[in-house]
Amino acid sequence: MSRQQAYICAAAGAAMWGFLGLFVEGLYAAGFTPWQTVAIRAIFSAVLITSYLALRHPHLLKIHIRDLPYFIGTGIISIVFFNWCYFTVMQEASLSLAVVLLYTGPLFVTLLSRLLFKEWLTGRKIVALFLTLTGCAFTVGLLPSFDTSLSAFVILAGLGSGFFYALYSIFGKYVSRRYSSMTITAYSFICASAFMIPAGGLIGQAGELADPAILLYGFGLAFVPTVLGYILYTIGLTHIESSRASILTTIEPVVAIILGVTVFGDTLNSWQILGIVLVLASIFVISERRKSSSAQAGM
Repeated sequence: MSRQQAYICAAAGAAMWGFLGLFVEGLYAAGFTPWQTVAIRAIFSAVLITSYLALRHPHLLKIHIRDLPYFIGTGIISIVFFNWCYFTVMQEASLSLAVVLLYTGPLFVTLLSRLLFKEWLTGRKIVALFLTLTGCAFTVGLLPSFDTSLSAFVILAGLGSGFFYALYSIFGKYVSRRYSSMTITAYSFICASAFMIPAGGLIGQAGELADPAILLYGFGLAFVPTVLGYILYTIGLTHIESSRASILTTIEPVVAIILGVTVFGDTLNSWQILGIVLVLASIFVISERRKSSSAQAGM
């Protein structure tokens, strides 16, 4: 694969993540709650990605039982709760706001890595943290005049999505040297689905789930922004530097925001647009060349 094709794959994968809102809003319109939508995404994604690996790369499904707690961390503590927070902000506020607050994730990764792994806070990281905090403050209305219509719950849920999203990298770091990123993702969704089958509130919704339209939204949510997006991004990542690939992930919020404005009628004032630009800029700033890619998950 040429470098140009690799960049196209990585960019296409990131763009797929940005279409998540289409399927989530479709499930909301059908009467599903954010928590139930998390269950649908986890279960359907686990089925698809496990089936894909079983058919194409069965050796990637082999793990040591002693590593299961880390996959519980990436799957239940990270994927389940970051999705719930993200979907909640999408329901209570807007898709555009939800995706911007989700991108506080690198801020939390930096802080947690400093506490847990004693990684240095470089000048570049400090600048990125400042840009992220300032950008989010503009986006939610805390700057320039501390005039926001958002409730504290929505803001905390948005920051929670970034925090729990960051935990994927933290838990994943412990197993990233022993397993491929695809294995980590597969078992993360397997653990998430094992938790959400009894806890997701779908047991009494069997009739609704059998509806062809709901099945389409469910498998669409699992396939387009989850399995397909991740596979494309991972293919690209194997042929280009992880730092450059991570910059391409800025396509995700751009696609999501465009979708929010054009399809769902999100409105953004000039200060919010400035905030979005600052958050996106922080991703460019914090991206550094690394010899090997770290464990990552797509949206």
